[in-house]
Amino acid sequence: MSRKTLVIILAIALVLGIGLTYRLMMMGSETVSSSSGAAAIGGPFELVDQNGQTRTEQDFRGKYMLIYFGYTYCPDVCPTELQVMGNALDALDPEIANEVTPVFISVDPERDTVDAIAAYVPHFHERMVGLTGTLEQTTAAAKTFRVYYAKAYADGEAKDSDAYLMDHSSFVYLMGRDGSFIRHFNYGTAPEDMAKGIAEVVKKNG
Repeated sequence: MSRKTLVIILAIALVLGIGLTYRLMMMGSETVSSSSGAAAIGGPFELVDQNGQTRTEQDFRGKYMLIYFGYTYCPDVCPTELQVMGNALDALDPEIANEVTPVFISVDPERDTVDAIAAYVPHFHERMVGLTGTLEQTTAAAKTFRVYYAKAYADGEAKDSDAYLMDHSSFVYLMGRDGSFIRHFNYGTAPEDMAKGIAEVVKKNG
């Protein structure tokens, strides 16, 4: 086999692997294990909540987690999705809703301090946990959940300015009691549809 042919085969395999992972996310299917070659979603993290307490994924074991990655300076997408999360939980039977912890994780730790998070999350749900941390901690958490994000400056804006937006993926993840990925909800999902999806999972899995 020539070197050129080998390179082509490897390139095709890489594209197919990426495509499989993407399709699994879009279908809301459970992610396959790392042994299958597809990227897992979720895993260990260490961050700080709105009360200044260090939190890891282990603190949420035994409950479902409804997770959204965003930032407090977000003008529209983030508050919209967080409001949908809150409304979905309020639409659920209380016994089911109490089994789900809503979580907001910052992708903008330079501006999203503990105080900023503390002032932000209560607007969306009284039980919402807001998490931030150092740049290294939030980067690691985003990587664990396969979240894309990047700073976006307006034309002519200085790159060291605080006047920037964050481009980022906008999925709401539903994680199991053991921290495993169950499904995601796309941006634009209606609260009642999210509530229905959550209820189906909780009723099926207990």
